[in-house]
This record gives sequence, structure tokens and C-alpha cells, in this order.
Amino acid sequence: MLRAIGHLRLPVFVAMALLARSAAAQIHTEPKPVFLNTPILQEVGIDQKLAAQVPADLTFKDESGRDVKLGGYFTGKRPIVLTLVYYRCPMLCTMVLNDVVRTINALPMTVGKDFDIVTVSFDPRETPDLAAKKKKQYLHMYHNKSSDSENGWHFLTGSEQSIRNLTEAVGFKYAYDAKFDQYAHASGFMLLTPDGTVSKYFYGRDYNVKDMRLGLVEAGGGKIGTPVEKVMLYCFHYDPATGKYSLAITRLLKVAAALTLVALGSFWFLMIRRERRGKLAAAATAEADRAAPAM
Repeated sequence: MLRAIGHLRLPVFVAMALLARSAAAQIHTEPKPVFLNTPILQEVGIDQKLAAQVPADLTFKDESGRDVKLGGYFTGKRPIVLTLVYYRCPMLCTMVLNDVVRTINALPMTVGKDFDIVTVSFDPRETPDLAAKKKKQYLHMYHNKSSDSENGWHFLTGSEQSIRNLTEAVGFKYAYDAKFDQYAHASGFMLLTPDGTVSKYFYGRDYNVKDMRLGLVEAGGGKIGTPVEKVMLYCFHYDPATGKYSLAITRLLKVAAALTLVALGSFWFLMIRRERRGKLAAAATAEADRAAPAM
């Protein structure tokens, strides 16, 4: 039995790889036209505005409730990771921030010493209290905690006008769905130079540690990167059959479940077929041996 499994390992894993590649292509590429033709999602995306200057005079509130200007974080010393989320987001924003933490935990660089992070909610209803809870949560997840990291990762909230001015400056487009009381938006973040100029974009999730490190080094040196391929993952998707929006994670889970079932089904089908062929061959050999004249 184990021998049969060993023989089947290669074709099964090849099939799984091909299926995974196909599924990944469906998940990590821009949605099909029927998806983009929905009114709310025509307003959603991240346009690359490399070399754009983030307005330094925009006013927000930090996690303690103090009024701050974005320019206060443009120290001229360290690059900045700018993440645009909303703290009540039921799925994708949390996934983005979790992946940011995972990536920076693997960096040989420290928040507050080598780079800063500015996380801004694009929901004007959210409060500094909620921002403070998010800061506590993500600093707890960050491995290299220190006074530098506490002073280097900022969680902000702001007015509708300040939010719009910031998101328009960096090309981040989102839309509010009143029916579901949620925002449709894409995932990703931006790197800014120490003076607040857009240097590089990261799309989707599962950010590459080497790319992140190189991007921070280049942004820290004031270098403006080149446009990158857009790999959009949206927080909502539209089902034309029901006329409803649902979380993108539902699509991810469905594809993952289907992939697992297909892979397992292929494995057992091939294994059973090979075992049956082996039994038939053994029976044929035994029959031949019985029919052969004795020497």
C-alpha cells in the first residue's frame, strides 16, 4: 500500500500544483467584468501615484485623542509604511494588518528605529478609543516591542474631508455600502519616503519579506520605485445571481475547499485504480503459473 502511495505521489502533487495555480489565478487577479460592472465596485481600487506628495497639513487624531498633522510623521529620517484600513472591518483589513505584522516580524529592521508605520482609518465614524485598542493588539503581535516601536506605529482616525484628501493623494479608492454598513475596498499598502512622498505600492496579501526590506531601504533613501503589477483582492464581491455582496474571504474558502476535495479525490482514485491493476496483474500471473506445464 505504501509503495503504491509512493508511486502516486508525483502525479497527485503535480495535479495539486496545477489546481493551486489555477485557483490562485482566480483569486489573485482582477475580477471578471461582471464583477467590476457593479456600481459600487467601479469606485474601488488602488491607483499608483508614484512620486505624489502626501499633504503634510492634513489633521487627524492619534490613538490618545490628540490632534496631529500628517507632516509630524514626515521627519526626514525614516521611511513610512502607510496602511489604509477601517478598524471595524470584519475580514480583509485585519488580514492585511496581520500580514504586515508577519512581514515586519521577519525583517532585520525595527519599527520606530528604521521605519515608521502610520495606520489610518478611512471610516470617519471610528474613534481614538477604537484606534487605541487596535494599536495595543498589533503591538502585542509585534515581536520587537520597545519604546521605539510604541512611538513608531501610529493609529489614526479623522474627519471625512481629511480622509478623502489623504486617500485621493495616494490613489486609494473605496466605497461605503449603506445596506450592509460596510466598506468595499481593495487590499494593500504604500511606502513613503521620509518626507512623505509615495515611493512604492504593495498589493494583495502575503507580502514578500525581501521586497519589503528592499522597498524600505529605497524609500529611506528617497528613491521612487517603478509601477508594480496590480494584484487586486477586494473586501466585497458581487453575486449577480442573488444581487448581493459578500466577503471576498468566502470566495477564498470556497476555492480552497474545492481544491482540497479535488486533490483528495484524485489521490484516492489513482491509488485505488493502481491497486486494482496490481491485483489483476497478480491474478493473471498466478493463473499463468498454474496453466504452465510442470518441468
